[in-house]
Amino acid sequence: MDVNGVVAEGFEPVREAFAANFEVRGDRGAAVTVYRDGHRVVDLWAGTKDVDGTAPWQRDTAQIVRSATKGVAAAVLLLLAQRGELDLDAPVGDYWPEYKTAGKERTLVWHLLAHRAGVPVLDRPLTPAQAADPVLGAAAVAAQAPVWEPGTDHGYHAQTYSWLTGELVRRVTGRSIGEWIADEIAGPVGADLWVGLPSGAAGRVGRVAQVEAAPADAHGLRVRPKRSVSEAYANPDSLTRRAFGAITPMPDENDPAYRAAVLPASNGIATADGLARFYASLIGEVDGGTRLFTPETAELARAERSSGPDRVLVINTRFGLGYMLHGGASPLLSDGSFGHPGRGGALGFADSDSGIAFGYVTNSFRKSVTADPRAQALVRAVRTALS
Repeated sequence: MDVNGVVAEGFEPVREAFAANFEVRGDRGAAVTVYRDGHRVVDLWAGTKDVDGTAPWQRDTAQIVRSATKGVAAAVLLLLAQRGELDLDAPVGDYWPEYKTAGKERTLVWHLLAHRAGVPVLDRPLTPAQAADPVLGAAAVAAQAPVWEPGTDHGYHAQTYSWLTGELVRRVTGRSIGEWIADEIAGPVGADLWVGLPSGAAGRVGRVAQVEAAPADAHGLRVRPKRSVSEAYANPDSLTRRAFGAITPMPDENDPAYRAAVLPASNGIATADGLARFYASLIGEVDGGTRLFTPETAELARAERSSGPDRVLVINTRFGLGYMLHGGASPLLSDGSFGHPGRGGALGFADSDSGIAFGYVTNSFRKSVTADPRAQALVRAVRTALS
């Protein structure tokens, strides 16, 4: 497999791991970008743009990143708080009165970010077309009774995170969260990422699909789910199945209408560079220019708010404010890391301790949820490069 792009001196292990993702771990088309102290040190791509095609992946090829979108959405709420426009400790109902129903009156804004809101499911799932309607989505979560008392436990809000964060941002700013990301994050940072794909960028985005996992490689990096996890995904009445099934049937991720919708839990689209550049801007200036988070906000983002058994994912998870933290289900670079994976593939994170920002995107999704073996191989290689 021909690998395109460049790596800075010392980061050669990342190129080797990226090549091995194609040779051993079955990647078909992918890219990885790494920044250190705001400057690009790894920029690699290979394979085909479409998972089922032959056209080569280009440097500006973008892909859907699934739940890696959540990290971008979280930044919106944190930036609004940084600017004094949103109080993270205030009740959600102060901004969104209709949310104060069915036992959710004491839900705080930060509960939404830390997956403690208690509404990971919808008793009446939305169709893909309904899910794309922000009014219907917001009404659905506002009417939903929580499955645990908000703030007392945590469980991954796989799909409902879209309408929880999206409606809150609309109430505070008057703009959709996709518009806010375009105007206040992607534009100033110069990052190729979108939540609500504009028609002018559609030609850059490849087709994606779920593919079978490759056999375990020499490092044993294949993900083998625990029996309890497999049983939870198999049980249609479990919180796991119901949370991921809040949109039913599962949307066609190659459908232009789905890609144009604004669903900040699941349908963001980015290049590897766009994802890494976004995270670089959270912990420092990018190329000597824009920085989004103050040091205080970056510390707030990665301060642990939820830890332990996750009622939805049925494994131990750790969350800051909208970001998964290092350890457990989502091994990142170090205790200074915060970011978010996309189910079965993508990963983006920042590491405050080392100044590293990382982005990996692929067109080949696997059954893994939080720790894709290809992304993990690249993270291990970054760690080696820094040692």
